[in-house]
Amino acid sequence: MIFTVAIDGPAAAGKGTISRAVAAHFGFAHLDTGLLYRAVGAKGGDPVAAAEGLTEDDLTRDDLRTLAAGQAASKVAVIPEVRAALVVFQRQFARRAGGAVLDGRDIGTVICPEAEVKLYVTASAEVRAHRRWLEVGGDEGQVLAEVIERDKRDAERATAPLRPAADALLLDTSEMTVTEAVDRAIKAVLAVRG
Repeated sequence: MIFTVAIDGPAAAGKGTISRAVAAHFGFAHLDTGLLYRAVGAKGGDPVAAAEGLTEDDLTRDDLRTLAAGQAASKVAVIPEVRAALVVFQRQFARRAGGAVLDGRDIGTVICPEAEVKLYVTASAEVRAHRRWLEVGGDEGQVLAEVIERDKRDAERATAPLRPAADALLLDTSEMTVTEAVDRAIKAVLAVRG
């Protein structure tokens, strides 16, 4: 059975938590697409060759969430051939037998417009900044400014801007518990898959 769940949304909205929970509930494979560029950057060498040769094992490295991996990701993400190779990787992952959940920023609009279920997970900038601040600490006002700046950059970029797919279910987690948000997402999948 091929069944794709596309979950998009801005940083710290809860899409990663929801995606992992939905994948676990249904026994689907899960792909955090944000790790792809980090994995390519962390592999080093020629970034195009690294992207073209990327495997799922490359996504299990324990250094992908480091600052260095993030900086490497931002350098390779601007290379069109890297992006093209990673689009192929994501589309193949999405249409695998057994079902898949992909979370990112352009899954429902660019990567998998044919996904059976599309969710757009969001929350107010203030709520997302508070969540991020609880994770990383620092000055909460500065974290809010960074969240707002990233939202603007993601929404205004020329290639694959952050926006919900026309047929995506909007899931605003501002006032929801994690359990409530996961339950809503599972119900959305059940409504289509049965």
